[in-house]
Amino acid sequence: MTDETTASRSELTRRRLLDAALEAFAERGFHGTTTRDIASAAGMSPAAVYVHYRSKEDLLFELCRTGHLATIATVERADEPGAEPATRLSSVIRAFAERHAEGHTSARIVNYELAALAPDHRSEIVELRRDITRRVRAIVDAGVDAGAFDVDDPRTTTNSLLSMGIDIARWYSDRGPLDPQQIGDFYASLALRIVGAAESYPPKSTNDQSNK
Repeated sequence: MTDETTASRSELTRRRLLDAALEAFAERGFHGTTTRDIASAAGMSPAAVYVHYRSKEDLLFELCRTGHLATIATVERADEPGAEPATRLSSVIRAFAERHAEGHTSARIVNYELAALAPDHRSEIVELRRDITRRVRAIVDAGVDAGAFDVDDPRTTTNSLLSMGIDIARWYSDRGPLDPQQIGDFYASLALRIVGAAESYPPKSTNDQSNK
Protein backbone atom coordinates (compact mmCIF):
# COMPACT_ATOMS: atom_id res chain seq x y z
CA MET A 1 0.00 0.00 0.00
CA THR A 2 1.38 3.38 -1.00
CA ASP A 3 1.45 6.50 1.17
CA GLU A 4 -0.94 8.09 -1.31
CA THR A 5 -3.46 5.26 -0.88
CA THR A 6 -3.19 5.48 2.90
CA ALA A 7 -3.74 9.24 2.81
CA SER A 8 -6.74 8.80 0.51
CA ARG A 9 -8.32 6.24 2.83
CA SER A 10 -7.68 8.47 5.82
CA GLU A 11 -9.37 11.38 4.07
CA LEU A 12 -12.38 9.22 3.20
CA THR A 13 -12.63 8.15 6.84
CA ARG A 14 -12.46 11.76 8.00
CA ARG A 15 -15.20 12.63 5.51
CA ARG A 16 -17.38 9.78 6.84
CA LEU A 17 -16.94 11.08 10.36
CA LEU A 18 -17.81 14.63 9.34
CA ASP A 19 -20.96 13.42 7.57
CA ALA A 20 -21.89 11.35 10.61
CA ALA A 21 -21.27 14.28 12.96
CA LEU A 22 -23.40 16.57 10.81
CA GLU A 23 -26.24 14.05 10.86
CA ALA A 24 -25.97 13.58 14.63
CA PHE A 25 -25.69 17.30 15.42
CA ALA A 26 -28.71 18.02 13.21
CA GLU A 27 -30.77 15.37 14.97
CA ARG A 28 -29.68 15.85 18.59
CA GLY A 29 -27.83 19.16 18.73
CA PHE A 30 -24.15 19.45 19.62
CA HIS A 31 -24.59 19.07 23.37
CA GLY A 32 -27.02 16.18 22.95
CA THR A 33 -24.60 14.23 20.76
CA THR A 34 -21.92 11.90 22.11
CA THR A 35 -18.78 10.67 20.41
CA ARG A 36 -20.37 7.22 20.52
CA ASP A 37 -23.34 8.54 18.52
CA ILE A 38 -21.01 9.85 15.84
CA ALA A 39 -18.96 6.66 15.74
CA SER A 40 -22.11 4.56 15.45
CA ALA A 41 -23.48 6.66 12.59
CA ALA A 42 -20.13 6.28 10.79
CA GLY A 43 -19.99 2.53 11.43
CA MET A 44 -16.86 2.85 13.55
CA SER A 45 -15.78 2.35 17.14
CA PRO A 46 -15.58 5.38 19.47
CA ALA A 47 -11.84 4.85 19.78
CA ALA A 48 -11.46 5.13 16.00
CA VAL A 49 -12.93 8.63 16.07
CA TYR A 50 -10.02 9.90 18.15
CA VAL A 51 -7.52 8.67 15.57
CA HIS A 52 -8.80 11.40 13.23
CA TYR A 53 -10.33 14.03 15.52
CA ARG A 54 -9.41 15.03 19.06
CA SER A 55 -13.01 15.55 20.16
CA LYS A 56 -16.54 16.14 18.95
CA GLU A 57 -15.77 19.86 19.25
CA ASP A 58 -12.96 19.36 16.75
CA LEU A 59 -15.51 17.82 14.37
CA LEU A 60 -17.84 20.78 14.85
CA PHE A 61 -14.97 23.18 14.18
CA GLU A 62 -14.07 21.41 10.94
CA LEU A 63 -17.69 21.51 9.80
CA CYS A 64 -17.83 25.25 10.61
CA ARG A 65 -14.48 26.00 8.98
CA THR A 66 -15.20 24.19 5.71
CA GLY A 67 -18.74 25.53 5.61
CA HIS A 68 -17.68 29.15 5.98
CA LEU A 69 -14.82 28.78 3.50
CA ALA A 70 -17.30 27.38 0.98
CA THR A 71 -19.59 30.35 1.59
CA ILE A 72 -16.72 32.77 0.99
CA ALA A 73 -16.01 30.96 -2.28
CA THR A 74 -19.70 31.21 -3.23
CA VAL A 75 -19.75 34.95 -2.59
CA GLU A 76 -16.49 35.45 -4.46
CA ARG A 77 -17.75 33.56 -7.53
CA ALA A 78 -21.05 35.44 -7.55
CA ASP A 79 -19.54 38.91 -7.31
CA GLU A 80 -18.75 40.86 -10.46
CA PRO A 81 -16.55 43.78 -9.34
CA GLY A 82 -16.85 45.57 -12.68
CA ALA A 83 -20.64 45.44 -12.76
CA GLU A 84 -23.19 47.93 -11.42
CA PRO A 85 -23.70 47.73 -7.63
CA ALA A 86 -27.31 46.53 -8.02
CA THR A 87 -26.19 43.69 -10.28
CA ARG A 88 -23.42 42.74 -7.88
CA LEU A 89 -25.68 42.79 -4.84
CA SER A 90 -28.48 40.80 -6.43
CA SER A 91 -26.00 38.20 -7.71
CA VAL A 92 -24.26 37.78 -4.36
CA ILE A 93 -27.43 37.68 -2.25
CA ARG A 94 -29.02 35.23 -4.69
CA ALA A 95 -26.04 32.88 -4.42
CA PHE A 96 -25.87 33.32 -0.65
CA ALA A 97 -29.56 32.49 -0.25
CA GLU A 98 -29.39 29.53 -2.62
CA ARG A 99 -26.46 28.10 -0.71
CA HIS A 100 -28.29 28.34 2.62
CA ALA A 101 -31.35 26.68 1.11
CA GLU A 102 -29.49 23.88 -0.69
CA GLY A 103 -27.28 23.13 2.31
CA HIS A 104 -29.80 24.06 4.99
CA THR A 105 -28.87 21.22 7.34
CA SER A 106 -25.17 22.03 7.30
CA ALA A 107 -25.84 25.78 7.37
CA ARG A 108 -28.01 25.40 10.46
CA ILE A 109 -25.23 23.63 12.33
CA VAL A 110 -22.37 25.93 11.31
CA ASN A 111 -24.34 29.08 12.08
CA TYR A 112 -26.26 28.14 15.22
CA GLU A 113 -23.79 25.95 17.13
CA LEU A 114 -20.95 28.48 17.24
CA ALA A 115 -21.27 28.95 20.99
CA ALA A 116 -20.16 25.35 21.47
CA LEU A 117 -16.75 25.99 19.89
CA ALA A 118 -13.61 26.44 21.96
CA PRO A 119 -12.52 30.11 22.17
CA ASP A 120 -9.65 29.77 19.69
CA HIS A 121 -11.80 27.90 17.21
CA ARG A 122 -14.66 30.36 17.61
CA SER A 123 -12.28 33.27 16.97
CA GLU A 124 -11.16 31.68 13.71
CA ILE A 125 -14.75 31.22 12.53
CA VAL A 126 -15.68 34.76 13.58
CA GLU A 127 -12.89 36.08 11.36
CA LEU A 128 -14.23 34.07 8.40
CA ARG A 129 -17.67 35.55 9.05
CA ARG A 130 -16.15 39.02 9.10
CA ASP A 131 -14.60 38.30 5.72
CA ILE A 132 -18.05 37.52 4.30
CA THR A 133 -19.46 40.66 5.88
CA ARG A 134 -16.63 42.81 4.49
CA ARG A 135 -17.30 41.54 0.97
CA VAL A 136 -21.00 42.37 1.09
CA ARG A 137 -20.39 45.67 2.88
CA ALA A 138 -18.04 46.70 0.05
CA ILE A 139 -20.88 46.23 -2.44
CA VAL A 140 -23.31 48.21 -0.30
CA ASP A 141 -20.76 51.00 0.09
CA ALA A 142 -20.14 51.02 -3.66
CA GLY A 143 -23.86 51.42 -4.28
CA VAL A 144 -24.13 54.26 -1.79
CA ASP A 145 -21.09 56.02 -3.25
CA ALA A 146 -22.52 55.70 -6.77
CA GLY A 147 -25.89 57.05 -5.68
CA ALA A 148 -27.50 53.75 -6.66
CA PHE A 149 -28.55 52.74 -3.13
CA ASP A 150 -30.60 54.76 -0.65
CA VAL A 151 -29.06 53.52 2.62
CA ASP A 152 -28.69 55.52 5.84
CA ASP A 153 -26.74 52.86 7.77
CA PRO A 154 -24.58 50.61 5.54
CA ARG A 155 -23.32 48.55 8.49
CA THR A 156 -26.75 47.60 9.80
CA THR A 157 -28.07 47.11 6.27
CA THR A 158 -25.25 44.68 5.48
CA ASN A 159 -25.84 42.74 8.69
CA SER A 160 -29.57 42.58 7.91
CA LEU A 161 -28.98 41.26 4.39
CA LEU A 162 -26.71 38.50 5.66
CA SER A 163 -28.87 37.65 8.66
CA MET A 164 -31.97 37.09 6.56
CA GLY A 165 -29.99 34.78 4.27
CA ILE A 166 -28.52 32.80 7.16
CA ASP A 167 -31.96 32.37 8.71
CA ILE A 168 -33.12 30.42 5.65
CA ALA A 169 -31.30 27.44 7.15
CA ARG A 170 -33.58 27.57 10.19
CA TRP A 171 -36.90 27.26 8.35
CA TYR A 172 -36.22 25.94 4.84
CA SER A 173 -37.52 22.49 3.92
CA ASP A 174 -36.95 20.45 0.78
CA ARG A 175 -40.66 19.68 0.92
CA GLY A 176 -41.61 23.37 0.82
CA PRO A 177 -43.20 25.20 -2.12
CA LEU A 178 -40.00 26.95 -3.25
CA ASP A 179 -36.79 25.41 -4.54
CA PRO A 180 -33.37 26.99 -3.80
CA GLN A 181 -33.30 28.90 -7.10
CA GLN A 182 -36.69 30.47 -6.37
CA ILE A 183 -35.54 31.32 -2.86
CA GLY A 184 -32.46 32.97 -4.37
CA ASP A 185 -34.55 35.05 -6.78
CA PHE A 186 -36.87 36.16 -3.99
CA TYR A 187 -34.05 37.20 -1.69
CA ALA A 188 -32.18 39.00 -4.49
CA SER A 189 -35.29 41.05 -5.18
CA LEU A 190 -35.84 41.70 -1.49
CA ALA A 191 -32.24 42.84 -1.04
CA LEU A 192 -32.57 45.45 -3.76
CA ARG A 193 -35.75 46.76 -2.20
CA ILE A 194 -33.98 47.04 1.14
CA VAL A 195 -31.22 49.20 -0.36
CA GLY A 196 -33.69 51.25 -2.37
CA ALA A 197 -32.71 49.91 -5.78
CA ALA A 198 -35.72 47.71 -6.58
CA GLU A 199 -36.27 49.38 -9.93
CA SER A 200 -32.85 48.11 -11.03
CA TYR A 201 -33.82 44.48 -10.53
CA PRO A 202 -33.95 42.40 -13.73
CA PRO A 203 -37.15 40.59 -14.83
CA LYS A 204 -38.15 37.61 -12.71
CA SER A 205 -37.18 34.15 -13.86
CA THR A 206 -39.80 31.86 -15.36
CA ASN A 207 -39.79 29.89 -12.10
CA ASP A 208 -41.54 32.81 -10.40
CA GLN A 209 -44.58 32.41 -12.65
CA SER A 210 -45.31 28.98 -11.18
CA ASN A 211 -45.92 30.51 -7.75
CA LYS A 212 -48.59 32.97 -8.83
